[in-house]
Amino acid sequence: MTPDHDLVGRRCAYLGRVLLPLVDQEPWRRSRRREDPRDRGVDPAVGERLIEIFAVPAAHAVALDASVSPAEFDGLPLLAVAGALTGKRDAGLLAGLPDTFTDVREEQAVDLFRRCAHASHRTRLRVFRLSGEVRHALVVLAERPPARSATCGDVFRGAAEAGLAP
Repeated sequence: MTPDHDLVGRRCAYLGRVLLPLVDQEPWRRSRRREDPRDRGVDPAVGERLIEIFAVPAAHAVALDASVSPAEFDGLPLLAVAGALTGKRDAGLLAGLPDTFTDVREEQAVDLFRRCAHASHRTRLRVFRLSGEVRHALVVLAERPPARSATCGDVFRGAAEAGLAP
């Protein structure tokens, strides 16, 4: 894996980690989201981790499709990442993901995503419905005032302002 590819992967993982805390700045959203995983038979803590994980391959797929460098990653529109969650099948999101990682948490996230993609139809359907929560969170952040059509860089700046560590 090239250093650029590794850095893009880390930016994708960071996007996943800060996504829910930034959406949760509106407290009513957190309580609603915690009900949804339960409705789908998924423990809320596991559901939140899966939501974090689903953002990684979606952002990575968009970055790969756009052939962006780490410096250009911040310019990726959030709505494009959200679109990858509905426009690509599991295999499309898995394509191009690295085989090795420098961060154990990133490796665990991608491994879990791969296992979910190859699970039974019922399990896969239940778990991948949570990707709708990721899409919703990305759209909420993309459309949150004052920055309409927000980018990944806008999310990173918001995370820095909120004190969320990279």
